[in-house]
Amino acid sequence: MEGNNRIVVYYAIWTMICAAVAGSVIALIHTLFFSYNAGPPAFVGNLVGGVAAAVAIASGQGAVALLTGGVLARLGRTLRFTVLLGLSIGLFDFVMYFLQMAVPATELGWTPDLLILVVVTAAITVAGSRSLSRVGAGAGDGASV
Repeated sequence: MEGNNRIVVYYAIWTMICAAVAGSVIALIHTLFFSYNAGPPAFVGNLVGGVAAAVAIASGQGAVALLTGGVLARLGRTLRFTVLLGLSIGLFDFVMYFLQMAVPATELGWTPDLLILVVVTAAITVAGSRSLSRVGAGAGDGASV
């Protein structure tokens, strides 16, 4: 596997982990504070359902990151600051989910929510890419070119 492709694969995995953690934390907060639980089985059922949905959505975001990163690699671009990119996606997920949980009027439905997550994941990935010809130019990773 070529070095640039390896970066893309690891970035996609990291993106999925960050998004899954964000969604799982929201599922826990929702189950503890915003849902009615008739007893321990209902609590566990709500929590497991929320975590399962979070992991499924995170897997989709990982696939979007992999696809976008792969296209960028074919176009001669490489991903930079992949740890921060993955954390940014997880942070966006957390803020979006929390806002929708705390202010239900902001919940648009599954289709618009998933489209927003796809667009934001692709946009963050593209924003973190850099031309291979420019890599190494400057005094460090943060050098402007």
